Amino acid sequence: MSETTTTDTTEDLRARALKLDAADPLAGRRALFALDDDGVYLDGNSLGALPVHVPARVQDVLTRQWGELRIRSWDEGGWWTAPERIGDRIAPLVGAAAGQIVVGDSTSVNVFKAVVAAARIASGAGEGRDEILVDATTFPTDGYIAASAARLTGHRIVPVAPDEVPAALGPRTAVVLLNHVDYRSGRLHDLPGLTAAVHAAGAVAVWDLCHSAGALPVGLDEHGVDLAIGCTYKYLNGGPGSPAYLYVAERHQAGFDSPLPGWNSHADPFGMTPEFAPADGSVRGRVGTPDIVSMLTLEAALDVWDGVSVDVVRAKSLALTDFFLECVEAYAPAGRVTSVTPAAHAERGSQVALRCDEAEPVMRRLIERGVVGDLRRPDVLRFGFTPLYVGFADAERAARALAEVLAETPAAA
Repeated sequence: MSETTTTDTTEDLRARALKLDAADPLAGRRALFALDDDGVYLDGNSLGALPVHVPARVQDVLTRQWGELRIRSWDEGGWWTAPERIGDRIAPLVGAAAGQIVVGDSTSVNVFKAVVAAARIASGAGEGRDEILVDATTFPTDGYIAASAARLTGHRIVPVAPDEVPAALGPRTAVVLLNHVDYRSGRLHDLPGLTAAVHAAGAVAVWDLCHSAGALPVGLDEHGVDLAIGCTYKYLNGGPGSPAYLYVAERHQAGFDSPLPGWNSHADPFGMTPEFAPADGSVRGRVGTPDIVSMLTLEAALDVWDGVSVDVVRAKSLALTDFFLECVEAYAPAGRVTSVTPAAHAERGSQVALRCDEAEPVMRRLIERGVVGDLRRPDVLRFGFTPLYVGFADAERAARALAEVLAETPAAA
C-alpha cells in the first residue's frame, strides 16, 4: 500500500469515527467517568473505570455514616438491606426480576455456593446424577471451585467444550457450569440454547456472567437459567474487589441449600439460635457481615446505568468491535495479528482478542503510548470495549497505535 493510499485510509477511518461518535446515543456517558483525555482505556473487561461521583459518595459513607452515625447506619443508612437492594439494581442489567439477586462475597465464593446448591437441587431429581459438567475453557478459578464442590458432594468433574455440551449431557448429569463469554477469546456462548439442552437432560444450569453483565443482554429469567454468578468490577464499574452477586431463580429459592449457611442468611439472624433456619428468598445467598464500604461504592457506581438500555449498549458494543477489527485490518502489517474473536455477532462478547507472537512486548509498548489493554499468555492481546465510555475515535486510535508498535517490534523468528 502506498503512502498516499495509507494516508487516505487513515483520514477516512478517522472521519468515520468522528461521525459515529457524533451519532452515538451513549456518547454523553463518557463524562461520567474519570478518564484521561490523552489515553485510550480498553481494559474495562478487567477493571471498569471510576465513575466521577463515587469518591464523594464513599466519603459520605466514611465520614457521616460510619464516622457520625456509626452502628445506627445498619438501620438509618440502609446497610442491613444493601445486599438485596443492590441486587435489585443489578437485576435489570441481566434480565432478572427483583428478589432473585443478592450481592456479597467474591465470584469464587459464589461459584462454590451455586455449584454445591445446584448439585443438591439435582439430587432431588433422582438417583444416579453424579456428574458436574464444567466448561473446559473456563476461567481457571471456576474449574478449581467446581472440582472442590464435586469432591464435597461426591460428584465427578467432566470438562467439556461449551459447543460439545449437548452431546455430553446424559442421565448422570447433575449440574452444568458454563461461562457466558470466554475470557480469552471473547466468544459468546449460546446461553438460551445450552440452558434448554441442560434442562431437557434433567440437569441444573449455572452460568458465570463475569464477562457479559453490563456489556450485552443476558435474559436470565427469559431463558430459564437456574443459578448464575458474576463479578461487578468489570463492565459494572464497581471498583477493585467490589462484591460479586448470586442469582437464584425464584422457583429454586425454597430449595436452595447453601453450603455456607451463615448468621446473615438465617431467618432470625439476631436470635442467635444454635440451629440454622434459612431465610426466605435471595437472603439465603448471604453468609456473613457484608463488606459495606465496597458494597456502597458499587451501589454508587451503578448510578451511571440510570436510563440506559442494555440493548443500546449491545448495539454500540458490536459496532465498536466491528470498527476496531476493520481498522486493525486496514492498519496492521500483514500477518502479524489474527483475530480469535468470532466475527459473527451472535458469537461475540464485548472484547476483541488478537493472537500475536510478540504479545508481551507489543502490549507493554501500547500501554507506554497510553493505549491500555491486557494480554493472556502466551500470545493473546485483549481489548475490552466498554460502550458507556469507549468511543469510535478510541477504537481507531488504538488500532493505529497497534500498527505502529507492530511495525517497530521485530517479528518473532
